[in-house]
Amino acid sequence: MLVLTRKSNQSIMIGDDIEVSVLAIMGEKLRIGIQAPREIPVFRKEVYLEIEQERLAASGKDDRAEVDAALGELGEPR
Repeated sequence: MLVLTRKSNQSIMIGDDIEVSVLAIMGEKLRIGIQAPREIPVFRKEVYLEIEQERLAASGKDDRAEVDAALGELGEPR
């Protein structure tokens, strides 16, 4: 994991097409903006995990190993 320090109104680039900007810092909350091409989906992690669970259920698979693998790709502990 790469850890960067940014101040309000500063950005980082991911590749050539994705810009993540710090819009505001309010106490313990950080407001970020993400500018990415429309073809790249951007979700909050909890929404992404719900979508993945729905996909697994729709495909008839509810295999814990697949969920663990998806979490592993996100760098989350299982």
